[in-house]
Amino acid sequence: MNALFAPARTAGNTALNAVPAFLGKMSIEITPKQIEKLPVLADKLPAGCNVFIALIDPGDVPGQIEAARQLKAAGFAPIPHVPARFVRDEADLRSRIAALASAGVDQMLVLGGGAPTPIGIYDAAIQLLNTGVFQANGVKRIGIAGHPEGNPDITKVHGEPMLLQALKEKQAYLKANGIEGFIATQFLFEADPVAEWARVLKSNGVDLPIHVGVPGPATIKTLVKYAAMCGVGNSARFIRKQAMNITKLLSVNTPDDFIADLARLHTEKPELNIAGPHMYPFGGFDKLFDWLTPLMR
Repeated sequence: MNALFAPARTAGNTALNAVPAFLGKMSIEITPKQIEKLPVLADKLPAGCNVFIALIDPGDVPGQIEAARQLKAAGFAPIPHVPARFVRDEADLRSRIAALASAGVDQMLVLGGGAPTPIGIYDAAIQLLNTGVFQANGVKRIGIAGHPEGNPDITKVHGEPMLLQALKEKQAYLKANGIEGFIATQFLFEADPVAEWARVLKSNGVDLPIHVGVPGPATIKTLVKYAAMCGVGNSARFIRKQAMNITKLLSVNTPDDFIADLARLHTEKPELNIAGPHMYPFGGFDKLFDWLTPLMR
């Protein structure tokens, strides 16, 4: 494996020494179908680790609920995604959140979702929050989506300021209703945009802990594919440039420098609220844990 992603210009011994503790605060993302990897997760992850359950297909809600049940029984903290664009109406939302609560879930990630067309009456996370359904079902902690490099789906229609305004609005709702909040970001490839974005949030009164999306070890080809699918921003240009070198296209690359820089920000700049890494296992769980395990010691 090659350490690639963004070179760590300022990461030194302090950052490297902070890496194991920083990785100890990690979360990981799976899909409902990947619950078959539960034995691997149970073997490699610490008890109580936050495991996010993405919802890519609106028809896979039953699978998401079952995955949450199995994760909870195995001692993990399941955090299902609840995308607004995949909810038909309030009755659908009530049924879904009640079922997740019955599976032992008390924290969720509420987001707009990337689908171009909503399947129902909602298209924004704040609309789901305003129903009051989450706290009515005992949900104690809610995450909201963050985009350090912007979100073209939103900015093309509403403009860049809307992203910050939406974060402020959702934070205000969570605080007013006594719900613990956090931000989970889209994945990216370097720490500088995260630091600058976090400073902007802080200066505008957004002080929620930030869990930064980190792509796990994967080939350049795989990273380019996910970057294109998810519309990540400027730092993806670095990855696309690497893809132009055919000899590098199938080499497996690891985010060592990115993690070291984030660990430094977590340790040396606590005011930025960089709480931990959120791992996306794009290259598979075996590659992820082969890379992670030695670093966490």
